[in-house]
Amino acid sequence: MQARGAGQRVLVLGATGTIGQATVRALRRQGHEVVCLVRAQAGPGGRLARDDIARLLPGCQLRFGDVTDPAAVARDGFCGERFDALVSCLASRTGAPKDAWAIDHQAHLHALAAARQAGVQQMVLLSAICVQKPLLAFQHAKLAFEQALVESGLVYSIVRPTAFFKSLSGQVARVQQGKPFLLFGDGNLTACKPISDDDLGDYIAGCLTEPSCHNRVLPIGGPGEAITPRQQGELLFAQLGRPPRFKQVPVALLDTIIAVLGTAGRLLPALAAKAELARIGRYYATESMLVLDPDSGRYSAQATPSTGSQTLGSFYADLLNGRTQMERGDHAVF
Repeated sequence: MQARGAGQRVLVLGATGTIGQATVRALRRQGHEVVCLVRAQAGPGGRLARDDIARLLPGCQLRFGDVTDPAAVARDGFCGERFDALVSCLASRTGAPKDAWAIDHQAHLHALAAARQAGVQQMVLLSAICVQKPLLAFQHAKLAFEQALVESGLVYSIVRPTAFFKSLSGQVARVQQGKPFLLFGDGNLTACKPISDDDLGDYIAGCLTEPSCHNRVLPIGGPGEAITPRQQGELLFAQLGRPPRFKQVPVALLDTIIAVLGTAGRLLPALAAKAELARIGRYYATESMLVLDPDSGRYSAQATPSTGSQTLGSFYADLLNGRTQMERGDHAVF
Protein backbone atom coordinates (compact mmCIF):
# COMPACT_ATOMS: atom_id res chain seq x y z
CA MET A 1 0.00 0.00 0.00
CA GLN A 2 1.33 3.43 -0.89
CA ALA A 3 1.87 5.72 2.09
CA ARG A 4 -0.44 8.69 2.41
CA GLY A 5 1.31 12.00 2.93
CA ALA A 6 0.81 14.91 5.27
CA GLY A 7 -1.48 17.75 4.31
CA GLN A 8 -4.65 15.71 4.34
CA ARG A 9 -8.03 17.30 5.01
CA VAL A 10 -9.46 15.62 8.09
CA LEU A 11 -12.85 15.80 9.81
CA VAL A 12 -12.57 15.08 13.55
CA LEU A 13 -15.36 13.93 15.87
CA GLY A 14 -15.00 14.09 19.65
CA ALA A 15 -12.46 16.89 19.44
CA THR A 16 -13.35 18.56 22.76
CA GLY A 17 -12.49 15.53 24.92
CA THR A 18 -9.00 15.34 26.37
CA ILE A 19 -7.89 12.67 23.87
CA GLY A 20 -9.65 14.54 21.08
CA GLN A 21 -7.80 17.76 21.91
CA ALA A 22 -4.47 15.93 21.97
CA THR A 23 -5.25 14.26 18.65
CA VAL A 24 -6.16 17.58 17.05
CA ARG A 25 -2.88 19.09 18.28
CA ALA A 26 -0.99 16.14 16.80
CA LEU A 27 -2.82 16.37 13.47
CA ARG A 28 -1.95 20.05 13.24
CA ARG A 29 1.71 19.39 14.11
CA GLN A 30 1.82 16.73 11.40
CA GLY A 31 0.64 19.20 8.79
CA HIS A 32 -3.01 18.25 8.28
CA GLU A 33 -5.93 20.59 7.74
CA VAL A 34 -8.36 19.92 10.58
CA VAL A 35 -12.11 20.51 10.66
CA CYS A 36 -13.93 19.65 13.90
CA LEU A 37 -17.63 18.88 14.20
CA VAL A 38 -18.64 19.69 17.77
CA ARG A 39 -21.74 20.49 19.78
CA ALA A 40 -22.51 24.17 20.30
CA GLN A 41 -22.29 23.51 24.05
CA ALA A 42 -19.67 20.81 24.55
CA GLY A 43 -17.74 19.27 27.41
CA PRO A 44 -19.06 17.70 30.64
CA GLY A 45 -22.47 19.15 31.37
CA GLY A 46 -22.34 21.28 28.22
CA ARG A 47 -20.24 23.88 30.02
CA LEU A 48 -18.15 24.86 26.99
CA ALA A 49 -19.58 27.62 24.81
CA ARG A 50 -18.37 28.37 21.29
CA ASP A 51 -15.64 30.79 22.40
CA ASP A 52 -14.36 28.22 24.93
CA ILE A 53 -14.21 25.56 22.23
CA ALA A 54 -12.32 27.88 19.89
CA ARG A 55 -9.68 28.44 22.60
CA LEU A 56 -9.35 24.67 23.12
CA LEU A 57 -8.89 23.94 19.41
CA PRO A 58 -6.74 26.73 17.90
CA GLY A 59 -5.92 26.53 14.24
CA CYS A 60 -8.92 24.35 13.43
CA GLN A 61 -12.08 25.11 11.52
CA LEU A 62 -15.05 24.59 13.84
CA ARG A 63 -18.43 23.40 12.69
CA PHE A 64 -21.33 22.96 15.05
CA GLY A 65 -23.86 20.15 14.87
CA ASP A 66 -25.40 17.13 16.55
CA VAL A 67 -23.52 13.89 15.86
CA THR A 68 -26.61 11.86 16.77
CA ASP A 69 -28.51 13.43 13.84
CA PRO A 70 -27.47 11.80 10.54
CA ALA A 71 -28.66 14.77 8.51
CA ALA A 72 -26.64 17.14 10.69
CA VAL A 73 -23.44 15.13 10.29
CA ALA A 74 -23.65 15.37 6.51
CA ARG A 75 -25.02 18.93 6.40
CA ASP A 76 -23.03 20.60 9.19
CA GLY A 77 -19.93 18.41 9.18
CA PHE A 78 -19.03 17.36 5.65
CA CYS A 79 -21.03 20.18 4.00
CA GLY A 80 -20.69 18.54 0.58
CA GLU A 81 -16.94 19.18 0.62
CA ARG A 82 -13.95 16.94 -0.02
CA PHE A 83 -12.23 15.25 2.92
CA ASP A 84 -9.45 12.68 2.87
CA ALA A 85 -10.13 11.10 6.24
CA LEU A 86 -12.44 10.89 9.22
CA VAL A 87 -10.89 10.64 12.69
CA SER A 88 -13.16 9.84 15.63
CA CYS A 89 -12.32 10.23 19.31
CA LEU A 90 -16.03 10.26 20.09
CA ALA A 91 -17.22 8.09 22.99
CA SER A 92 -20.24 7.83 25.25
CA ARG A 93 -19.76 9.78 28.45
CA THR A 94 -21.03 7.24 30.97
CA GLY A 95 -20.99 3.87 29.21
CA ALA A 96 -24.64 3.34 30.18
CA PRO A 97 -26.47 1.15 27.62
CA LYS A 98 -28.69 3.85 26.08
CA ASP A 99 -25.81 6.32 25.83
CA ALA A 100 -23.41 3.69 24.50
CA TRP A 101 -25.63 2.45 21.69
CA ALA A 102 -26.56 6.03 20.74
CA ILE A 103 -22.96 7.30 20.57
CA ASP A 104 -20.46 4.44 20.35
CA HIS A 105 -22.57 2.68 17.73
CA GLN A 106 -25.36 4.65 16.07
CA ALA A 107 -23.68 8.06 15.86
CA HIS A 108 -20.62 6.41 14.36
CA LEU A 109 -22.76 4.58 11.81
CA HIS A 110 -24.25 7.94 10.77
CA ALA A 111 -20.78 9.44 10.46
CA LEU A 112 -19.48 6.47 8.48
CA ALA A 113 -22.39 6.68 6.03
CA ALA A 114 -21.88 10.42 5.58
CA ALA A 115 -18.14 9.90 5.11
CA ARG A 116 -18.63 7.29 2.41
CA GLN A 117 -21.13 9.53 0.66
CA ALA A 118 -18.56 12.35 0.76
CA GLY A 119 -15.93 10.12 -0.84
CA VAL A 120 -13.76 9.72 2.27
CA GLN A 121 -11.26 6.90 1.82
CA GLN A 122 -9.90 6.43 5.36
CA MET A 123 -11.06 6.40 8.99
CA VAL A 124 -9.13 6.24 12.26
CA LEU A 125 -11.25 5.17 15.23
CA LEU A 126 -10.43 5.51 18.92
CA SER A 127 -11.87 2.39 20.57
CA ALA A 128 -10.83 0.67 23.83
CA ILE A 129 -8.75 -2.37 24.74
CA CYS A 130 -11.46 -3.68 27.07
CA VAL A 131 -13.62 -4.75 24.09
CA GLN A 132 -11.42 -7.88 23.89
CA LYS A 133 -13.56 -9.37 26.65
CA PRO A 134 -17.00 -7.82 26.16
CA LEU A 135 -19.27 -8.10 29.18
CA LEU A 136 -20.81 -4.62 29.17
CA ALA A 137 -23.18 -2.71 26.90
CA PHE A 138 -20.66 -0.09 25.80
CA GLN A 139 -18.17 -2.79 24.82
CA HIS A 140 -20.73 -4.53 22.62
CA ALA A 141 -21.68 -1.17 21.07
CA LYS A 142 -18.05 -0.38 20.26
CA LEU A 143 -17.46 -3.84 18.79
CA ALA A 144 -20.56 -3.57 16.62
CA PHE A 145 -19.27 -0.38 15.04
CA GLU A 146 -15.73 -1.74 14.71
CA GLN A 147 -17.18 -4.56 12.61
CA ALA A 148 -19.15 -2.11 10.47
CA LEU A 149 -15.99 -0.10 9.85
CA VAL A 150 -13.98 -3.17 8.89
CA GLU A 151 -16.69 -4.14 6.40
CA SER A 152 -17.09 -0.60 5.00
CA GLY A 153 -14.35 -0.75 2.39
CA LEU A 154 -12.54 2.27 3.87
CA VAL A 155 -8.91 2.05 4.90
CA TYR A 156 -9.24 1.76 8.67
CA SER A 157 -7.17 1.93 11.84
CA ILE A 158 -8.91 0.85 15.06
CA VAL A 159 -6.88 2.09 18.01
CA ARG A 160 -7.47 0.29 21.32
CA PRO A 161 -5.50 2.08 24.07
CA THR A 162 -4.89 0.81 27.57
CA ALA A 163 -5.64 2.98 30.62
CA PHE A 164 -5.48 6.78 30.34
CA PHE A 165 -3.57 8.79 32.94
CA LYS A 166 -6.77 10.55 34.02
CA SER A 167 -8.51 7.24 34.69
CA LEU A 168 -5.72 6.35 37.13
CA SER A 169 -5.81 9.68 38.95
CA GLY A 170 -9.14 9.60 40.71
CA GLN A 171 -7.56 9.09 44.12
CA VAL A 172 -5.00 11.89 43.97
CA ALA A 173 -7.16 14.32 45.95
CA ARG A 174 -8.05 11.81 48.68
CA VAL A 175 -4.41 10.81 49.15
CA GLN A 176 -3.42 14.47 49.32
CA GLN A 177 -5.99 14.83 52.11
CA GLY A 178 -4.21 12.11 54.12
CA LYS A 179 -6.59 9.29 53.29
CA PRO A 180 -5.42 5.80 52.26
CA PHE A 181 -5.30 4.63 48.66
CA LEU A 182 -8.21 2.25 47.98
CA LEU A 183 -7.44 -1.15 46.49
CA PHE A 184 -9.76 -3.86 45.28
CA GLY A 185 -8.46 -7.13 46.66
CA ASP A 186 -4.74 -6.92 47.32
CA GLY A 187 -4.17 -4.39 44.54
CA ASN A 188 -2.46 -6.90 42.28
CA LEU A 189 -5.54 -8.26 40.50
CA THR A 190 -4.96 -6.17 37.38
CA ALA A 191 -2.30 -4.30 35.45
CA CYS A 192 -2.07 -1.84 32.59
CA LYS A 193 0.38 0.20 30.54
CA PRO A 194 -1.00 3.72 31.04
CA ILE A 195 -0.68 6.16 28.17
CA SER A 196 -0.74 9.96 28.18
CA ASP A 197 -3.14 12.07 26.13
CA ASP A 198 -0.37 13.52 23.98
CA ASP A 199 1.36 10.20 23.31
CA LEU A 200 -1.97 8.67 22.31
CA GLY A 201 -2.87 11.71 20.20
CA ASP A 202 0.44 11.39 18.33
CA TYR A 203 -0.23 7.70 17.73
CA ILE A 204 -3.79 8.25 16.47
CA ALA A 205 -2.70 11.04 14.12
CA GLY A 206 0.20 8.96 12.87
CA CYS A 207 -2.17 6.21 11.77
CA LEU A 208 -3.21 8.39 8.84
CA THR A 209 0.16 8.20 7.12
CA GLU A 210 1.76 5.02 8.50
CA PRO A 211 0.94 2.09 6.19
CA SER A 212 1.69 -0.50 8.88
CA CYS A 213 -1.28 0.89 10.84
CA HIS A 214 -3.75 0.54 7.97
CA ASN A 215 -6.52 -2.07 8.04
CA ARG A 216 -5.50 -3.20 11.50
CA VAL A 217 -6.80 -3.33 15.05
CA LEU A 218 -4.09 -1.67 17.13
CA PRO A 219 -3.79 -2.24 20.89
CA ILE A 220 -1.42 0.34 22.34
CA GLY A 221 -0.01 1.30 25.73
CA GLY A 222 2.44 3.82 27.10
CA PRO A 223 6.16 3.34 27.82
CA GLY A 224 7.64 1.15 30.52
CA GLU A 225 6.51 -1.94 32.34
CA ALA A 226 2.90 -2.78 33.18
CA ILE A 227 1.78 -1.36 36.52
CA THR A 228 -0.71 -2.68 39.10
CA PRO A 229 -3.06 -0.54 41.23
CA ARG A 230 -0.84 -1.16 44.27
CA GLN A 231 2.16 0.11 42.33
CA GLN A 232 0.13 3.16 41.24
CA GLY A 233 -0.56 3.93 44.90
CA GLU A 234 3.10 3.48 45.82
CA LEU A 235 4.05 5.82 42.99
CA LEU A 236 1.62 8.47 44.19
CA PHE A 237 2.79 8.31 47.80
CA ALA A 238 6.40 8.48 46.65
CA GLN A 239 5.66 11.69 44.75
CA LEU A 240 4.16 13.11 47.97
CA GLY A 241 7.10 11.94 50.03
CA ARG A 242 4.88 9.87 52.32
CA PRO A 243 4.89 6.19 53.30
CA PRO A 244 2.21 4.21 51.42
CA ARG A 245 -1.15 3.67 53.13
CA PHE A 246 -3.70 1.33 51.62
CA LYS A 247 -7.24 0.23 52.38
CA GLN A 248 -8.38 -3.02 50.78
CA VAL A 249 -11.94 -3.31 49.49
CA PRO A 250 -13.27 -6.81 48.73
CA VAL A 251 -14.56 -7.32 45.20
CA ALA A 252 -17.54 -9.09 46.78
CA LEU A 253 -18.69 -5.69 48.04
CA LEU A 254 -19.11 -4.55 44.44
CA ASP A 255 -21.09 -7.71 43.70
CA THR A 256 -23.45 -6.89 46.56
CA ILE A 257 -23.89 -3.30 45.38
CA ILE A 258 -24.60 -4.50 41.84
CA ALA A 259 -27.17 -7.02 43.06
CA VAL A 260 -28.99 -4.48 45.25
CA LEU A 261 -29.03 -1.77 42.59
CA GLY A 262 -30.00 -4.24 39.90
CA THR A 263 -33.00 -5.43 41.90
CA ALA A 264 -34.09 -1.90 42.81
CA GLY A 265 -33.51 -0.79 39.23
CA ARG A 266 -36.42 -2.91 38.06
CA LEU A 267 -38.64 -0.28 39.67
CA LEU A 268 -36.46 2.82 39.46
CA PRO A 269 -34.61 3.41 36.15
CA ALA A 270 -32.11 5.76 37.83
CA LEU A 271 -30.92 2.90 40.02
CA ALA A 272 -30.65 0.60 37.01
CA ALA A 273 -28.23 3.11 35.48
CA LYS A 274 -26.21 3.15 38.71
CA ALA A 275 -26.11 -0.65 38.63
CA GLU A 276 -24.54 -0.51 35.17
CA LEU A 277 -21.95 1.99 36.40
CA ALA A 278 -21.17 -0.39 39.27
CA ARG A 279 -20.73 -3.23 36.74
CA ILE A 280 -18.31 -1.03 34.81
CA GLY A 281 -16.40 -0.32 38.03
CA ARG A 282 -16.21 -4.01 38.83
CA TYR A 283 -14.93 -4.79 35.35
CA TYR A 284 -12.05 -2.36 35.68
CA ALA A 285 -11.35 -3.62 39.21
CA THR A 286 -10.91 -7.20 38.01
CA GLU A 287 -9.75 -7.11 34.36
CA SER A 288 -6.34 -5.98 33.16
CA MET A 289 -6.06 -3.40 30.39
CA LEU A 290 -3.54 -5.42 28.42
CA VAL A 291 -3.63 -7.60 25.31
CA LEU A 292 -5.67 -10.74 25.97
CA ASP A 293 -4.31 -14.04 24.68
CA PRO A 294 -7.39 -15.74 23.20
CA ASP A 295 -5.87 -19.20 23.57
CA SER A 296 -4.79 -19.00 27.22
CA GLY A 297 -7.37 -16.44 28.35
CA ARG A 298 -4.56 -14.52 30.08
CA TYR A 299 -3.51 -10.91 29.76
CA SER A 300 0.00 -10.29 28.52
CA ALA A 301 2.10 -7.22 29.20
CA GLN A 302 4.74 -8.51 26.80
CA ALA A 303 2.20 -8.71 23.96
CA THR A 304 0.94 -5.16 24.60
CA PRO A 305 2.77 -2.66 22.34
CA SER A 306 4.12 0.58 23.79
CA THR A 307 4.56 4.07 22.41
CA GLY A 308 5.53 7.52 23.62
CA SER A 309 7.71 8.86 26.41
CA GLN A 310 5.43 10.31 29.11
CA THR A 311 5.11 8.27 32.30
CA LEU A 312 2.42 8.08 34.96
CA GLY A 313 4.96 9.13 37.59
CA SER A 314 5.76 12.36 35.75
CA PHE A 315 2.03 13.01 35.31
CA TYR A 316 1.42 12.58 39.04
CA ALA A 317 4.28 14.98 39.74
CA ASP A 318 2.85 17.59 37.37
CA LEU A 319 -0.62 17.14 38.85
CA LEU A 320 0.58 17.50 42.44
CA ASN A 321 2.72 20.53 41.61
CA GLY A 322 -0.08 22.27 39.73
CA ARG A 323 1.69 22.12 36.36
CA THR A 324 -1.28 20.30 34.85
CA GLN A 325 -4.95 19.98 35.62
CA MET A 326 -7.35 17.09 35.19
CA GLU A 327 -10.95 17.06 33.98
CA ARG A 328 -12.46 13.66 34.72
CA GLY A 329 -16.09 14.61 34.11
CA ASP A 330 -18.63 11.81 33.88
CA HIS A 331 -15.98 9.08 34.07
CA ALA A 332 -15.10 9.63 37.71
CA VAL A 333 -15.29 6.49 39.85
CA PHE A 334 -13.91 7.61 43.24
